[in-house]
Amino acid sequence: MRNPDPDAGQVSSLRLGLQALSPKLDAMLVALADQPLINSQDINDLIGAYKKRPDYTQVVQPTVDGLPGNPVMFSAEVREQILAGTANLGCRQWQSAHPEKVHAWVSANLRYRTDVDTPEDIQALAERTGHQLKWPVDLQATV
Repeated sequence: MRNPDPDAGQVSSLRLGLQALSPKLDAMLVALADQPLINSQDINDLIGAYKKRPDYTQVVQPTVDGLPGNPVMFSAEVREQILAGTANLGCRQWQSAHPEKVHAWVSANLRYRTDVDTPEDIQALAERTGHQLKWPVDLQATV
């Protein structure tokens, strides 16, 4: 699925994806596209944390060195509330409005905080890990 209006921001892409999911799902995991180091074990660990979260919480967000990370996992109820809200309501905004329902899952895994938004991020990633990423040719002129 492609967002017909990507200039509307990341929240518009999130909402489009949530709308496309089956209403029978009891939980959703939302990952960012710019986290190249996230692997299947990281996803499994997040799912495990979601299953063990405190009963009163509905969102699990990895927290590394006191800072929020991604991906996040949340309940179907959160999905419904996001979709019932205004067009600018996404997971981050929902979490800000309901901090008592967010489980900050503490992890030392830096992959939950590693994303690449700029050429400098790509360079820093290469220096730290040896992974050499390149922007797609069709995007290089816009970066």
